[in-house]
Amino acid sequence: MVKRILKKAKNIFFANPELLYREERQFVNKPFYFEGANGKAALLLHGWTCTPYEVRRLGKYLNERGYTVSGIQFSGHGTVPKDLEGIKWQTWVDDALRGYDELKANHEKVYIVGTSIGANVAMVLAKEKPDISAIVLMAAPYKLKLESLVVAFAKFLSLFGNIYNKKFYPPTFGSAATVTRLISYQTYPIISALEAFDLIKQSRKGLEKIEHPCFILQSTHDHIVTKDSMEIIYSSISSKKKKKQYIEKAYHTFISDIKNEHVFKDIFDFLEEN
Repeated sequence: MVKRILKKAKNIFFANPELLYREERQFVNKPFYFEGANGKAALLLHGWTCTPYEVRRLGKYLNERGYTVSGIQFSGHGTVPKDLEGIKWQTWVDDALRGYDELKANHEKVYIVGTSIGANVAMVLAKEKPDISAIVLMAAPYKLKLESLVVAFAKFLSLFGNIYNKKFYPPTFGSAATVTRLISYQTYPIISALEAFDLIKQSRKGLEKIEHPCFILQSTHDHIVTKDSMEIIYSSISSKKKKKQYIEKAYHTFISDIKNEHVFKDIFDFLEEN
């Protein structure tokens, strides 16, 4: 039995993300829930325009080590981009809050792990929920690159109705077959992008209220988030236990495509320590 568990864990740990995607396409736009046995739980939050599959492999890794893991799907996601129209950022926070409360009802310790906008949601929840055991923030935008220019242009475009924009990827971030690009919306309504920005603004207010153990990770080559985002969040929170880590040459929301599988273990170790 032990050998079987170790073999399964090794498969998740070293699995090729793109091969896994081809085998698991039926799970791409679905939330997941893996029951654990150690009495602890983790709520995993995906990024804007993406789906829970973005964090599913991390969820499996944690579950194989005893954690109950819930990967919720934010409203307006996992279907078609048009479904993002009319969704407010507060709705995404409410989605996460329900997921947290469901886990907390049956688990003494509940951790929140978010990537990109999911990390911003985690920051908002942390300021409201002091009983969260710890938070992990991956690719959390404190500020966007060229933020003032980008937001001003988006607000201008929004004056002309439901305008859609196509995502841009720098040529240095791999092929179009990366998991993140395959599972996320490739066009999006400008009004939803502005909601995401409002969430970022809300999350960076009152960071000193965050006192939870906190692990912050950011790619050294993030093309969306400013280079100092992680440093500002790290220095602004009041957590006595906090850790920061750069991920070398990875995509913005690196967790679904990452080749540095040690990050899974680093996150697991951090949760175990807290």
